[in-house]
Amino acid sequence: MLWLALPLVVYVAADGWLDLAAARRNADLVHFHALDTAAQMISGQIEWDEGRLRVSVPPAALAVFAAPETPVHDQVAYQVSTEHGRLLAGRLDFGTRPAFDAAGLADAGTYTDTVEGKSVHVAAVVRTMYDAGRTERVVTRVAQTMNGRDAMIRQLWWPSTLRQLVLVGLALAMILIGLTLELRPILRLAGNVSARAPTDLAPLDPGGLQHELQPIAGAFNQYLQRIADNAITQKRFIADAAHQMRTPLAILDTQMQVATQANADAALHEVLQAARTSTRNLADLINDLLLLSQAEASAATSESVDLTQAARTVLEDLALLADGRRIDLGMEPAEQPVWTSGNRTLIAAMLFNLVDNAVRYTQEGGRVTVQVSADYGWAMLTVTDNGPGIPPEAYGRVFERFTRLASPQNQQTQGSGLGLAIVRQIVDRMGGQIALAPGPGGAGLAVTVWLQRTSAPAAA
Repeated sequence: MLWLALPLVVYVAADGWLDLAAARRNADLVHFHALDTAAQMISGQIEWDEGRLRVSVPPAALAVFAAPETPVHDQVAYQVSTEHGRLLAGRLDFGTRPAFDAAGLADAGTYTDTVEGKSVHVAAVVRTMYDAGRTERVVTRVAQTMNGRDAMIRQLWWPSTLRQLVLVGLALAMILIGLTLELRPILRLAGNVSARAPTDLAPLDPGGLQHELQPIAGAFNQYLQRIADNAITQKRFIADAAHQMRTPLAILDTQMQVATQANADAALHEVLQAARTSTRNLADLINDLLLLSQAEASAATSESVDLTQAARTVLEDLALLADGRRIDLGMEPAEQPVWTSGNRTLIAAMLFNLVDNAVRYTQEGGRVTVQVSADYGWAMLTVTDNGPGIPPEAYGRVFERFTRLASPQNQQTQGSGLGLAIVRQIVDRMGGQIALAPGPGGAGLAVTVWLQRTSAPAAA
């Protein structure tokens, strides 16, 4: 708007200055013409009378300046004098310039002078009078103050300038409205990009953009496609590498297990057992990386899933781990099946990580409860434990990758630090929400997940 307004303002200023100069020229022309007319009329009344020059000033000569309908009043003065300095009519002191200079040249024409400290316009007419073989030159001068002339300048200049200002204001208003309307598609596009998830690389829709801006959207879509292709290549490499690493790790674990059983040396047995534990941890890490890569690359929805049944299956898989730690692992199912829509494998992985974390980080003899419920349009899953919990100030950090908080009561607990990061990634991909809170009575931790609730499929 500033760069659009600046040339318009410069144009109005230049045009106003030119209009003012033209108004001054026109007003001066009219003013001098009226003075010259009056001077000619007075000069026409000069005549010889018995050898002497006489002049009678007609009322019509001064009526030219009468303007009773306007509030502007000007003072008018005139002088009729001979070249020898004799005053025939009018006032004696008439401006700062003499009628004839030292060389005897008459001051004829129009000019600006000062009378009684006021600026006046003057028109001078020279007439040569002949009588019985002798001649004498007479100068008739008429002066008028410039109040009327200044008022005429304002009348000629101000209306056109005012129109220019109004037109510029209207033009700026129309430009502002036009820009606002024209920029709405761009603002909507910016809002669409800002609201996207970090992993959403879907192409932009250029349909609502102006024709001139559609190539920009096209170029941006090509850039997004290159990023998506690069991301897919990297994820495929990670998945392939992790997949290829699982086989030798499984073989290595089996070989160490055989070596442990075959060798009776206690020291060697302990070393092999530690190496086997490290190998299993590395395998778990690779599995988590594969699961995280799958969560990042998967579609948001795919099939209907009964959340209650999925949770029951996960609890069955983790029952042995819970029994080994003497943890009371239970479930509070909903009265009716609670359906959601998503990738069945990822939902199972999300449930597994939530319950597995709770079982691993809860002290022996503790309690872990899984509750499935429905609330309006949401399918809710809550995993509660009475373990050491997480400080509220660390709630935001535990969803970051490879974040493991110190737990004095669980010094031997092993993990990759990817469990809650995987859960958060899956929940985000499904358009859900996740929140942490202290468990019942302020002890332990309660993790609640909200997923979009759907109706039961026809087959169900």
